[in-house]
Amino acid sequence: MNTASRTAVVTGGSRGIGRAVASRLAAAGQDVAVVYASNTKEAEAAVGEVEAAGARGIALRADVADEVSIAAAFDEVEQRLGPIDVVVNAAGVMALRPTTELELAELDQLLRTNVRGTFVVVREAARRVRAGGAIVAFSTTVTRTHLPSYGAYAATKGAVEAMVPILAKELAGRDVTVNAVAPGPTATELFFEGKTQEVIDRIAGMSPMKRLGTPQDIAEAVSFLAGPGRWVNGQVVFVNGGIA
Repeated sequence: MNTASRTAVVTGGSRGIGRAVASRLAAAGQDVAVVYASNTKEAEAAVGEVEAAGARGIALRADVADEVSIAAAFDEVEQRLGPIDVVVNAAGVMALRPTTELELAELDQLLRTNVRGTFVVVREAARRVRAGGAIVAFSTTVTRTHLPSYGAYAATKGAVEAMVPILAKELAGRDVTVNAVAPGPTATELFFEGKTQEVIDRIAGMSPMKRLGTPQDIAEAVSFLAGPGRWVNGQVVFVNGGIA
């Protein structure tokens, strides 16, 4: 598929996987709006990478869980870059703690960003993405591996997995695909936070590839779903190097 003259919105696009996705979509010829929560410097750097790939880029600050904020961001994308073809919701937060130790305030934040935030973004995307477009949400391989301390986080991503096939069916006849990518352990700041090297090495060894994934590994899968992968719809695609 020729992705030239297409516009993508990537939430959580200032760092980690979201930033790699923004750069990869730009390399495929798509203009990219980087939506970020707070770090303006990193968002501007992400836009610089988009522009270095030959595409137009803008940075927009918005709260994914705030429907007014997201609607305003989408309005600005349409005004500055044109009609929206692709929306990737890579924004997310993680709190790792055994169920008996997790504070309810932490659970509330997980639910607000990962569940409400995903719903707000994909709902707005469903209202705006034009024919031939794609919506990509994010889950996690931990919904299958069931690792201790990931209970609340995995629960929020399970909610995302429930949304995706339903929205795909609701958009029947629109020629818009809806999928989720479920990364395995990936070398990002979010993954490394609070982990010892011993834990990192043990988790990396879970994959038959015997390494952590990279943000670029995940971005390749997103780019496929956002471009040529038109016959993949309503699916959760596990991108994890073979972790069962």
